[in-house]
Amino acid sequence: MDLTYRPRRLRRTHALRSMVQEHSLKAADFIYPLFVHEGAEVEPIQAMPGANRWNLDNLIAEVERAWQLGIRCVVLFPKVDESLKTEEAAECFNENGLIPRAIRRLKKELPEMTIMTDVALDPYSCDGHDGIVSSLGVVLNDETIEYLCRQAVVQAQAGADLIGPSDMMDGRVGAIREALDDEGFEHVGIISYTAKYSSAYYGPFREALDSAPRAASTKPIPKDKSTYQMDPANAREAITEAQLDEQEGADILMVKPGLAYLDIIYRLRQESELPIAAYNVSGEYAMVKAAAQKGWIDERAVVLETLLSFKRAGADLILTYHACDAAGWLRDV
Repeated sequence: MDLTYRPRRLRRTHALRSMVQEHSLKAADFIYPLFVHEGAEVEPIQAMPGANRWNLDNLIAEVERAWQLGIRCVVLFPKVDESLKTEEAAECFNENGLIPRAIRRLKKELPEMTIMTDVALDPYSCDGHDGIVSSLGVVLNDETIEYLCRQAVVQAQAGADLIGPSDMMDGRVGAIREALDDEGFEHVGIISYTAKYSSAYYGPFREALDSAPRAASTKPIPKDKSTYQMDPANAREAITEAQLDEQEGADILMVKPGLAYLDIIYRLRQESELPIAAYNVSGEYAMVKAAAQKGWIDERAVVLETLLSFKRAGADLILTYHACDAAGWLRDV
């Protein structure tokens, strides 16, 4: 054939492919989500093979392992005892609560590791929502923000480096920024869950924390989070959320879930100069694990390809439960 240009010329050898590779992965791209509980033992999470609920002693060892693999940030999620859950979720700003104690311990043992936290009420709420639910079954926006600000300040006081508001209340980024600054924490960053969708991919996560919405005898409880999390049908709305978060002082913008929302990552990358994070969520993780256990896919190949897709779409950072495995595999490449 008389072809002037043959794209395969630059695919012929590994060296040539490496020379023209447009995107790459490194361990420092990953943020490693970790579940923490008060128990004496490490508890495997049935819906998330390979993931665990860590007690504080074993958490230190796991974070040390992540650091040695090149991971530079972890995010902490609490499994809160049922006896501590209330309608107003006041345990979220207990300075001696599980997450503040975990942060202090990590900062003492591994001071260089970046600690990100989650700011939302659902792990601490007996109603299972990210905000306070009124007697009429409405998730209250402005009243919730007061609690989120108190939660964020307590986390910053414990030593958190990045505050992660995941609640999707309107105006919470600006309010949290003001609260942090007023308490002298201008240096603490905000990684905002900017485009967090009301997604079916969160099921295993809610099992891990026992944080799903639940019925109550005293008032109606919304069965899902669609009145505050984004509609999966909407894309332009994510740009509005990103513009608001930037104006309110966010340092990093996040899209959650990641894999089914690569187009949203791409749109935000075109609109914003801020770093973009993608959350490779529990349902995405669980599907890969289940298929790998059946022998239907090559887990390593699929995970690395998936993580690379986030970078190709425009993400700078990736929250992923595969973080340690992927970091190890990248060392072998």
